[in-house]
Order: sequence, then structure tokens, then C-alpha cells
Amino acid sequence: MTAYVCPLCHVRAPADALTWRCPQCHGPWDLDFTSAPVSLTSLASRVNSLWRYAEALPLATEIPHVTLGEGRTPLVPLTDRISAKLDFLMPTSSFKDRGAVMLAELARRLGPRTVIADSSGNAGTAIAAYGARAGLDCAVYVPEGTSPKKLEQIRAHGARVVVVAGDREATARAAREAADEPDVLYASHAYNPHFLHGTKTYVYELWEDLGGRLPDTLVLPVGNGTLLLGAALAVEELYGHGLVDRRPVLVAVQAEAVSPLAAAFHAGEDELSAPAETRPTLAEGIAIPNPPRAAQILRAVRASGGTFRTVTDDQVRTAQLDLARRGLYVEPTAAACWAAVRAAPERPGTTVVPLCGAGTKTGLAGEGTSSGGRT
Repeated sequence: MTAYVCPLCHVRAPADALTWRCPQCHGPWDLDFTSAPVSLTSLASRVNSLWRYAEALPLATEIPHVTLGEGRTPLVPLTDRISAKLDFLMPTSSFKDRGAVMLAELARRLGPRTVIADSSGNAGTAIAAYGARAGLDCAVYVPEGTSPKKLEQIRAHGARVVVVAGDREATARAAREAADEPDVLYASHAYNPHFLHGTKTYVYELWEDLGGRLPDTLVLPVGNGTLLLGAALAVEELYGHGLVDRRPVLVAVQAEAVSPLAAAFHAGEDELSAPAETRPTLAEGIAIPNPPRAAQILRAVRASGGTFRTVTDDQVRTAQLDLARRGLYVEPTAAACWAAVRAAPERPGTTVVPLCGAGTKTGLAGEGTSSGGRT
């Protein structure tokens, strides 16, 4: 099994040690893993899930047992040059399945007493579903006020729901305290790098569907940044193996109400100086005031020649309805990237936006209401 490594302290730990963060700086781990090139011509005969990219996945050295047929989501045009990847068609109706399947496979192999996750939305439902598939004992910590529909989904999969008084940050603190107990695997989408190696399959699928090419621009939502960092990881792998001849620009999107990374980026900062104030927003799924991988996110966007954009609730509401009128019913957070693209001059070349979560989980955003669920 591969090893964890701290990108700041260079401390290492075996990936089977259940050590969920660097013991020195308490930051998130990276994974000491080198992918091998994927053969485009071989993919037609492979399993129809994200495990088809076995050479690029750290847990594919053995035959993986956990899957719900995740991945291979459609790419559909919105304009002549802009397409949407429909990740809301995943088994649990969000892109979080890409990372959850990796964490569930990791837990299945390690056999902890229990698996713990914290979420007020899609990550929690995905961990609960894949935990059920893997036969794991799971507990999902959620803040009070979490969407009843998402609580119902978590419980339906057999996971225990632990409601924490307070906001999303209080919930994360409670889960991390529980994660320090013996024989517990913390299935954190923000801290465990296996999650990023799952989300990178988003870009591998684009590469496959576009015949060995990538779009000129990838527009990506950023809260904890798991999709953007996974995308950046895949781009570097594909470019490093000579499978693409250029890297796409990464455009990161945050909610205007909670946009610490956008503020840091435009101020020329390399990391967050302080957590952002948390204000209500329709795009709750990306309203993260203090993402643990902030420095990595800022670095990845700058290295690509990209930028950050912010969107207002009015723009999100309009974009959600516009997508619905095009036959695409997504939750408010999932409309944020389309809102950002609609509000800015069209970029040269081709662009792809992800539609990350289904509208059936939240309903339409009404005037003066909030829905979505931070992940």
C-alpha cells in the first residue's frame, strides 16, 4: 500500500495506519503515489466504472470490490463551445461518489471498527452509500439544520447520523475528535488524499470522451476544493505521461457570500490569513470558510494560468432555473459554475462545467431561501 506524506513537513506515515492528518503540523496528507499511463485504445473493453483507469488509481493494484457503477457521466453541449458534465447522474446523485468509492475501498481493506465522516450534504450521503456497499459500520456527523432529504438518505443507507449543535465547522471539530479514537477511519474528503485520486477521474473521463484531448478551460466549484485538486492532479498526470500536449486553464468558482480563496487569490496571497466570515448563501455546498487545502488550491489555479470568480445568490438562482429549462435539474450549488460562465465574457476555445448535484435533493431555490448543503 502507498504511503501518506505531508507536503509541508515531509512527515510520512503508512496509508494503513489510520493516521488521518500530519502529526506535526496537523495539515492534510498527500499520497506518495506515481500513476502509470492509461492506454486510450484499451478502455473500450474495460469495466464501466471509474476503476477502468486502474493504472492511475492507488487502490487498483488488487481487484477492487467496492463499486456502484460510478463514473462515465455524460458530456452534453450547452452552447457551441461550452459543455456540461452531468455528475449529478452518479449513484447517490453527486460527484462525491468519485471520492467516496475510494475511501470505502480503503476502509474495506483496513477493516476499522467504524468509519466516520462529517458533512451536511453530498459527501455524507456518498460515504453512507458506499459504506453500506462495503459492509462498513459508518457514522456521519452533520450540523443542525441539515436538509431532511439528505438526512433521510444517510439513514436509509444504514449509517448513524450524529447531529452536532452549531455550524459546519463545529461539526468538523466533533468528527475529528471522534476520529482520534482507536480503530477509526476518518473518511474525510478534505483530509484523505485517496478522495482526490477518485475525483481526478472526472478529467480522465473528459480525456477519454474527447478522444485523447482536454478542453481549453475547466470551470470548477471550490469549497474544500476536492474536485479542482483532483482535476489538477489528473492534468499533471496526463501531461507528464505525454497523453495531452497542453494543460487546460482552471477557473475556480466561489459563492460571493463566502469566498476566502477568491479574496486571497486576487490579493496575491499564497494562503489564507484567516477564516472567512460565514454568511448565508444558496451555494452552501461551496461555502467553506477555512478549507484545509487552501494553499494547494491557490497554487493549482495560478499554475494553470487561471483565476477565481464569485457568484451572487441571484446569479445562482437564475442559472439553476436556466439549466432546468434546458432539461438539467440540479441543486443550487451545482449551478454556480454555469452562473459564473454566464456572467463573464466567453473564453476562447472549449469549456466544460460540472453539474455536481441533483436538484431532487434540494428543490428550486426560492426567493429568500437557502438550500444545497455544504460538503
